[in-house]
Amino acid sequence: MPSHDHAAHAGHDHAGHDHAGHEHGGGDHAGHSHGGHGHSHAPANFDRAFAIGVTLNMGFIVVEAAYGLIANSLSLLADAGHNLGDVAGLLLAWGAAWLARRAPTAKRTYGYGRTSILAALANAVLLLVAIGAIGWEAVQRFASPQPVQGMTVMIVAAIGIVVNGGTALLFMRGRKGDINIRGAFLHMAADAGISAGVVVAGLVMMVTGWLWLDPVVSLLLVAVVAFGTWGLLKDSVALAIDEVPPGVSRDEVFAHLQAMGGVNDVHDLHIWPLSTTSTALTVHLVCDNDKIDDDLTGRIVEELKAKFKIDHATIQFETGRLDCHLEPDHVV
Repeated sequence: MPSHDHAAHAGHDHAGHDHAGHEHGGGDHAGHSHGGHGHSHAPANFDRAFAIGVTLNMGFIVVEAAYGLIANSLSLLADAGHNLGDVAGLLLAWGAAWLARRAPTAKRTYGYGRTSILAALANAVLLLVAIGAIGWEAVQRFASPQPVQGMTVMIVAAIGIVVNGGTALLFMRGRKGDINIRGAFLHMAADAGISAGVVVAGLVMMVTGWLWLDPVVSLLLVAVVAFGTWGLLKDSVALAIDEVPPGVSRDEVFAHLQAMGGVNDVHDLHIWPLSTTSTALTVHLVCDNDKIDDDLTGRIVEELKAKFKIDHATIQFETGRLDCHLEPDHVV
């Protein structure tokens, strides 16, 4: 997390200027410029979707594992194991979403929003471990193909398409704006895809008797899920190490601030994720002494929110008389 020792929470770094903490709306928290805007840092509430998803998948796991043993199907057993991991992933994402809505405390002044980033990262790792286990079992099956009850496999897997596909739909509307919800969606969509593959494999095995098709389909599905999971892993790692969030360009924000009327120079610009749904910014702006007022601060905050979806901006004003040691880009 960027250092906040230089932020305008305790006043501006220029002599004789008492505009400490220009805050739109005239709030009391010096320099903390998100008061009065009516936006919320909390993610959309998907509690109902999580509850339905966990309940449906737990019931399906029991059915799938039982019939996987009866039908001697690696595809069904692998899918049941994967679903178990997904229930854990759903619970993880649900817990993180709940924590992200909790209020900040004196000790955790940013709240618990970053738990949503950690949950997305954990879900990506969980998915990779699960498909790794499936892939290993599939390779083992090539050496000793096992007879499979195709019809049983098809029926159970078809139920899986409905359960997993329906759960994925519950998270569809939140998948683009919240990487934590995206992780839950990807889990369920991947499972629906795996179940569809199992149905196809069961049908072909019934017609042809090709026992080797069971592990082949498993490996193909592993490759597909791994491809989709890689993006989730890459994005969640990026957020975890405070990379500028997707959809926000540091250069565009810099240029926008530089071009604003009343701003002479911009330096010490930092942009990072507070959670999977909230973005923070700190910046030093050099302005003429008579330009620094609440109107300028409010305009900057509103434009950052509207144009870049940055909802937690902290702005420090300077008049240029201060030799700011944080001005060089390489200094943090």
